[in-house]
Amino acid sequence: MLTYPNINPIALELGPLKVHWYGIMYLLAFLCAWGLATYRSKQRTDWSSEMISDLIFYGALGVVVGGRIGYVLFYEFDQFIANPLWLFQVWTGGMSFHGGFIGVMIAMILWCHKYKKTWFQTMDFIAPCVPTGLMFGRIGNFIGGELYGRAVTDPNYPFGMIFPTDPLHLVRHPSQIYQAFCEGLLLFIILWWFSAKPRPRMAVSALFLIGYGFARFAMEFFREPDADQGYILFGWMTKGQMLSFPMIIAGILLMVIAYKRKIYDWGPNRKIH
Repeated sequence: MLTYPNINPIALELGPLKVHWYGIMYLLAFLCAWGLATYRSKQRTDWSSEMISDLIFYGALGVVVGGRIGYVLFYEFDQFIANPLWLFQVWTGGMSFHGGFIGVMIAMILWCHKYKKTWFQTMDFIAPCVPTGLMFGRIGNFIGGELYGRAVTDPNYPFGMIFPTDPLHLVRHPSQIYQAFCEGLLLFIILWWFSAKPRPRMAVSALFLIGYGFARFAMEFFREPDADQGYILFGWMTKGQMLSFPMIIAGILLMVIAYKRKIYDWGPNRKIH
């Protein structure tokens, strides 16, 4: 069994100012996305540093606003009905990937309107820059001891861990680390490799949907369901799996459409219309 490192969730404390590791992880996520997007823009003649800066700013707003609204609507709707102002109490915690994903899609519509880009041109460009942010977010969850895994049934399982935030003090899967690897690092490697060569429009976005959907769906089998949610369907499907399954279907459909249309936005087969 592994020993939980028990890191103080407050990274820095200067008088009344407290800097939490979770906030630092968000900052690292945005900085990493900016660096990766800047690198990718060097392959494109129609992307400027100003466009990248605005892209990250719009994306950050989409993540934060959409993530909070999504969490409230998907996971704490009863609390919202009882007290609508709780939506703005961001200091109480609570963010949703699926809400943040929707928020980013809406933010990108506004960005595309400003810079006269098609929506899928933009989403294909930023998709490989997203998984590292997911990785940092899951590391933040691990440091905070939240969203831990299900109880380990095999007494010889070498990666089990007891989280101090678990009131039952059971040996559990460190599912945040599993997710950081699968939804973050592994998905980043796959998308970065796939997008290194020209692909038809929508293909990179489609692979992101398929890859994240499968990774999240699989990792939910190791993650403890939210106490107020439990299993939503069939006695085993969680809310995270229910929200991820449509992503997989949408990704497969987009991939088929992408390779049937064969519209390339960069490279030797470039054909924008």
